[in-house]
Amino acid sequence: MSDTEVCVVGAGPAGALVANRLASAGHDVTILEAGPRFEERDTERMEQALRPGLSDLGVWGMGGPRDAFSTTGRFYPLNSTRVKGVGGSTNHWQGMVYRLHEADFAGENNGPAWPISYDDLRPYYLAAERAIGVAGDSENPYAPPREEPHPMGAFPPSYSDSLFAEGCQQVGVTTHSVGNARNSEAYDDRAACVGYGTCKPVCPSGARYDATHTIAAAEERGVEVIANAPVQRLDTDASGEQVTRAVYVREGSERELTADRFVLAAGGIEIPRLLLLSADDSHPDGLANGSGAVGRYFHEHVFAGTGGRIDEPTRQNHVGFITSESHQFYDEPGAGTETIPDSDEPLAPFKLEFLNYGGPSGTGQAIVRRALSSDSWGDDLLAELREGYGNQLAMGGLVGQPPRAENRIRLDEGTTDDHGNPVPEIQWTLDETTKRTIRRATEIQRHIFEAVGARIEWQTTPETTGPAAHHMGTTRMSSDPESGVVRPDCRTHEVSNLWVASSSVFPNGGALNPTLTIAALALLCADSVAESL
Repeated sequence: MSDTEVCVVGAGPAGALVANRLASAGHDVTILEAGPRFEERDTERMEQALRPGLSDLGVWGMGGPRDAFSTTGRFYPLNSTRVKGVGGSTNHWQGMVYRLHEADFAGENNGPAWPISYDDLRPYYLAAERAIGVAGDSENPYAPPREEPHPMGAFPPSYSDSLFAEGCQQVGVTTHSVGNARNSEAYDDRAACVGYGTCKPVCPSGARYDATHTIAAAEERGVEVIANAPVQRLDTDASGEQVTRAVYVREGSERELTADRFVLAAGGIEIPRLLLLSADDSHPDGLANGSGAVGRYFHEHVFAGTGGRIDEPTRQNHVGFITSESHQFYDEPGAGTETIPDSDEPLAPFKLEFLNYGGPSGTGQAIVRRALSSDSWGDDLLAELREGYGNQLAMGGLVGQPPRAENRIRLDEGTTDDHGNPVPEIQWTLDETTKRTIRRATEIQRHIFEAVGARIEWQTTPETTGPAAHHMGTTRMSSDPESGVVRPDCRTHEVSNLWVASSSVFPNGGALNPTLTIAALALLCADSVAESL
């Protein structure tokens, strides 16, 4: 007899949704989570986040031998882009949620095509929006078709959004609301947003969704969550066709959990690493890796941004999240307007964001100035703060990166973690299409800033860009076992009782934040597992 019907590896949003949906159907589920439960109160963590010199790594306990990694090519700041612990990276995410476009699934934006269509995922998108709690408006003229309105109404445009809107109108750029996984009204036993403004890395009010809410619901249905239990490998039976147990470490001892079904939901870095660590005689190149695609086609969304000042108040940082965007150039990145010239160069999809947190917050600036200088007090300090705060604007944007086989996750045999396992090595570079698209996005941003009358003080370049913390593509979905790792139902091609619920299955990730698609695929994956039981 197995210890549990279903073993889920990872207690982030995908693992939480899989476990809760299976438990709702009456199945016995156990989650193994590598990190801890975060017991500290959110208000205490917010205060930590405001202190100078303490990054997300410190706030969420990332770093050290447990989280060691290496990079080749372009440096990848892995530990700044994830959280290990119950709730996963939704503990520190910004909370922006969108459906990928029909053209993304068809492979028309960044390629290759998915083996499922937008219509296949539509019912799961709807269920995911309800499960997470999404505030949004259906007026976005560039979004894919919907079945019904969002669960909650959208947040209204901010004051700085209104400044940008005037400039956008002048240059022919359409703005619209943003899908937010935070409550614009009371929803799912959580209060409405009250505007703490520290949304990333922590929401003290609980208005922003994180996976601990779903974990709590799953535990009420009988799901067992074992925290601080990093899985070391998956063992298979003699035939190599089924996983028999997950071997993990807890309190210094190696333990095992047997199950009938296994679901990997540990993210786009740790999932391929675990599969590679699970190599055996039947799977010499790594579990479920007959295609050689495990770890390959890693891709990201990279940042394109512009910032500057305007000669009037902007109320910067009064809102800690984004309330307006433009997806006008998403499916047609080369299209222009009467003011903005067309581009006939090959480009990737991208979206434009109007940032409510351009420049420092008043509190943050005061803390940093006092920490760095002992000379300014009273009226002098107040004058410095007034000079440095209150008239800054910024735009951002996400640029889709075409998946390439050479961008990959491997095992670094020369570096080991706290359990003696090789750490993940991230091989990551930017292609010319991505670089051109960064320049295209910032050129459009320049037109908008000039129309607003703002002075540009900085712009992202291909050399200074960074990742958006979206790990995609390392166990890609395919109809053909020779070209991917999982089938359209998220079950691995080679191992009949192993599924993957993660953005790692994305054949391409477009240029929209991936969590809603992760959630939709997790629900699809859960249905596939339930069907097999």
